[in-house]
Amino acid sequence: MTEDAAPPHPAPAGPVQSEPPARSEPPAQPEPPAQPESSWQQVGARNPEWLPWVRELHSIAQAGLAYSQDPYDLERFSQLRRLSYEIAAHCTVVTVEAAEGLFGGEVGYQTPKVDVRGVLFDGDRILLVREKEDGGWSLPGGWADVGLTPAEVVVKEIFEEAGLRAEPERLLAVLDKRRHAHPPYPNDTYKIFIRCRVVGGSLGGGLETSEVGWFPRDALPPLSEKRNTTGQLAMMFGYLDDPTAPAVVD
Repeated sequence: MTEDAAPPHPAPAGPVQSEPPARSEPPAQPEPPAQPESSWQQVGARNPEWLPWVRELHSIAQAGLAYSQDPYDLERFSQLRRLSYEIAAHCTVVTVEAAEGLFGGEVGYQTPKVDVRGVLFDGDRILLVREKEDGGWSLPGGWADVGLTPAEVVVKEIFEEAGLRAEPERLLAVLDKRRHAHPPYPNDTYKIFIRCRVVGGSLGGGLETSEVGWFPRDALPPLSEKRNTTGQLAMMFGYLDDPTAPAVVD
């Protein structure tokens, strides 16, 4: 995944303000170092092997806090959850508080997140959108919304990200993100791929996408690999070659 660097902005026109004369003042106290944002883009893992252990440790603690009644057990599970944040902070460049923000966004029994992607073809070309967030290209889609079915989510996402009206045709795959070549991510994620067909609209980007296009399998653009991988797109093209192939479920 690559993104072209933006050209530097030219210096603003107009006169340059001169600095005021120096005054005798007490030396300024150094500011404390800024803490990294609690965003996964800010995480620099020293060893990616730690991530599955922390996820499992955190999920055990969450389940214990959800179902335990004994106050001593609740205290132990709370300590266990705190330990998972401390391990994550030790293995990355974030603080313990930032790690809590990354891993502790859910309460109750922890379950995988759900990502829904639309697969549309025009002849031998597949529809991709360019993500503003990282500059890479992906199948249109995103997190599942509460109150919507997977089919309704994919229709909504295709329109919002690509400007096209679509109808779902069939389920192609339900994949576990951990089993594919995605970059590390703090949450377990199930990825649902749904074949759709265009019924209206016109190509155009949206709030989260800057470009939309149709691409043949031998001329794919740089991908947003946290959203979809080269192998997953090859799998989708396989359904173009054999529309009767059974759905894949990890």
